[in-house]
Amino acid sequence: MEIDTKIGIFAQSYSNKFNMPDISERGKQMPLSPIRKLVPLANAAKARGVKVYHLNIGQPDLRTMQAGLDSLKKIDREILEYSPSEGIKSLREKLLGYYRRFKINVDLEDIIVTTGGSEAVLFAFMSCLNPGDELIVPEPAYANYMSFAIVAGAVIKSIPTSIDEGFALPPMEAFEQLITPRTKGILICNPNNPTGYLYTQKEMNQLRDIVKKHDLFLFSDEVYREFCYTGAPYISACHLAGIEQNVILIDSVSKRYSETGIRVGSIVTKNASVRQNIMKFCQARLSPPLLGQIVAEASIDADPEYMLDTYNEYVERRKYLIDGLNRIDGVYSPIPMGAFYTMVKLPVDDAEKFCTWCLSDFEFEGCTVMMAPGNGFYVTPGKGKNEVRMAYVLNKDDLKHALIVLQKALSVYQATVMQKAD
Repeated sequence: MEIDTKIGIFAQSYSNKFNMPDISERGKQMPLSPIRKLVPLANAAKARGVKVYHLNIGQPDLRTMQAGLDSLKKIDREILEYSPSEGIKSLREKLLGYYRRFKINVDLEDIIVTTGGSEAVLFAFMSCLNPGDELIVPEPAYANYMSFAIVAGAVIKSIPTSIDEGFALPPMEAFEQLITPRTKGILICNPNNPTGYLYTQKEMNQLRDIVKKHDLFLFSDEVYREFCYTGAPYISACHLAGIEQNVILIDSVSKRYSETGIRVGSIVTKNASVRQNIMKFCQARLSPPLLGQIVAEASIDADPEYMLDTYNEYVERRKYLIDGLNRIDGVYSPIPMGAFYTMVKLPVDDAEKFCTWCLSDFEFEGCTVMMAPGNGFYVTPGKGKNEVRMAYVLNKDDLKHALIVLQKALSVYQATVMQKAD
């Protein structure tokens, strides 16, 4: 039985036993995160003394930028007050200069600071989509997009991409076939989480044309823009001429400065009506985190060498992990061209069962691996059943050991668990 089904049955039986009110239908529809749903099993493994290699989550092990850490030590405020709902002006000014370095030409009023990229996605959906509106999303996709769509009452219409084709977008005719009177927008992540795919100039131009033709929103999550591994230039949705009022840019400082815990992101859009709507949600939650904004502001212009070293480190880790994976019999990963994730096809019947087994029933020399089951990144039932997402956010020594453990786990699983199932 799947772990989320078990939790759901337990919650319902608990409610019935104590004669409690029923929980919301929206809550029932919300999926558990494929990235975090197996955390209880990982914690139990650690409690048994097993070392767990976390390939499941995009939590970099790189040191946070020193300027950001120092900014916390130097705080001399007597009051840690609310910030403006749109974010501290000095941070927004720093972000303005940052975006212009990437030829994203926006004005100060176009930038709204959010509590991480997650809140940026949620507020964008709540501000642009009505219940029942349809949003076209290439799959596999970052799992929380589906969760935030449920909160907004929107309906995800998935465009399938294939691991065998490197997750390239299908022809635009596939998008046209999904468009209905309820279609309100297209959502992309570029570079992509979970696939590591980097959209080409041609693909971005095709998206621009279809957005313009049908007057759709283009939600573009670009939090990994620093991590593009091709010689081609980075193409932002904000670079696409003719759809300036349609673009909603989602961003975060979390990954580029290894500052996931400060929870600072942003929404960037030239659409004044959208910004006015977003500000209502911003005011309702009062303000983004003050300390996080202080850290983010200190980090933006502090140390170009940090970014170069970070980039080079991920290039090396990417090569090491992908080469190692593709040397394991039956395992396949395309070469990701951006971010620090890859989707991996495994020689198992059910990757979620395998991931669960790795944490609950397996260890090799006191170690095991934690991966994110691939099916949680798909909308279409049955898709991604033999895939996992891996993040190459561990140092190369840990990646080396994780690959050895994974190879051993696959060998044992195929020889015992899968044979018993047959």
